[in-house]
Amino acid sequence: MISVTVKENESIDKALKRFKKKLDKAGVLREFRARTFYEKPSVKRKRELARAIYRQKKAQSEMQG
Repeated sequence: MISVTVKENESIDKALKRFKKKLDKAGVLREFRARTFYEKPSVKRKRELARAIYRQKKAQSEMQG
């Protein structure tokens, strides 16, 4: 469970920002979205492969240009 203690004289906005950072770092929302619907292992593999190819092409184009 993620928790953030609000320090003395700290605005709620800053505490909320720290909470959101911790949430992103822990990957809670990403995991929630992944568990919302069942994804077959073959579909997941295909999606991750496509993502890896995209990242490689992007990195390669950045090196060239």
